[in-house]
Amino acid sequence: MTLFIGVDIAKDTHYAAMTNQHGEILIEAFPFKNTSEGFNLFLSAVMEQSSNTNDLLVGFESTAHYAENFSYFLDQHSISYILLNPLETSSLRKQRIRITKTDSIDAPLIAQALCLHLYNKHKHVMKRSRNNAELYSLCSSRHNLMDMRTKCKIQFVAFMDRLFPELSMFFGGNLHLNTVYSIIDKYPSAHKIAKVRIDTLAKLIEEASHGRFKKDKAEELKKLAKASVGIKSSAFELQAQLAVNQIRLYTEQIKSIDLEIERMVNDTETTLLSVPGLSTNSIGVILSVTDNFSNFDSPCKVLAYSGLDPIVNQSGKWKAQRTRMSKRGNSLLRYTLILAADNVRKHDSTFASYYLKKRQEGKTHYCALGHCAGKLIRVLFKLVKSNTNYESQE
Repeated sequence: MTLFIGVDIAKDTHYAAMTNQHGEILIEAFPFKNTSEGFNLFLSAVMEQSSNTNDLLVGFESTAHYAENFSYFLDQHSISYILLNPLETSSLRKQRIRITKTDSIDAPLIAQALCLHLYNKHKHVMKRSRNNAELYSLCSSRHNLMDMRTKCKIQFVAFMDRLFPELSMFFGGNLHLNTVYSIIDKYPSAHKIAKVRIDTLAKLIEEASHGRFKKDKAEELKKLAKASVGIKSSAFELQAQLAVNQIRLYTEQIKSIDLEIERMVNDTETTLLSVPGLSTNSIGVILSVTDNFSNFDSPCKVLAYSGLDPIVNQSGKWKAQRTRMSKRGNSLLRYTLILAADNVRKHDSTFASYYLKKRQEGKTHYCALGHCAGKLIRVLFKLVKSNTNYESQE
């Protein structure tokens, strides 16, 4: 007989409650700390009801990283657990007459949701192996660093619009060049550039551009700086230099993570490496989020989990002709699949033809990429399940 244990995860103190398959409460909600002593207290309490860990099933809601230490503890003691969608427990909470939400109430509620979860035979249970959990952590960190670097780049452009607004067009509308960063690192405004010696500026530009730009480019830049309408501001200059340093730091950190993701993906020897245009970063996200597709028994469920499935809008005989993707799922997986689909269709004739077909049907670029992402999911799912390499259909 399976015993259901609902755990309300928090940062410092968790609450747990146990029910049987009939919903009868066997253990009232009790607190335990996020420490070794707390975890052992939890283990002692639940093992009093059953000495066989195979009869125990723990469930808790998705709560960022707070559950990772507890799930690691459960793995060590061979206790099965399920990560529940908060929407499931929320629907049960709304059925109560009184609007209450406390940790002691949520714990048995999660146990109830866990029981219903298995009774209804839901398959969208998310669980990752330890290796894929670490890979997922790296992929998430990379995505966050990319976001922070993008924000920093936007701020840098804003500072340069004040300090030297003509600089962007001078470098073809792109301020995010190593040459530009090197110049601003030393001379962060039009006012400073206009004062520097021409030979010093020419040497800096030539070294930063690896010989692409010579002395004539430096002369043009200095002439432009003297006529600039840029603001003379030491505050903006400092912030521009700090932004450059921050962008470079993020870039180095992203490179370090890229190398580790590449190593971990190559160690898996996955057949996804055979897909042209599919980067190791994309493979890392796909493998870690889906746990090598072990959490799903069909590609359409992967599509739904990523939020790429279309919204169904129908009433009676009427059915909407145009619908949007639901976007209710893992945003990192959705973003990665769209990006991966764009790269794959540039390297593979099968996906290129499929993309062109959708465009000829009147689909927009991103709508066509959404369809390509759906096709990519089906292909990747088959490759992993059959353990075969990719072969283009054309």
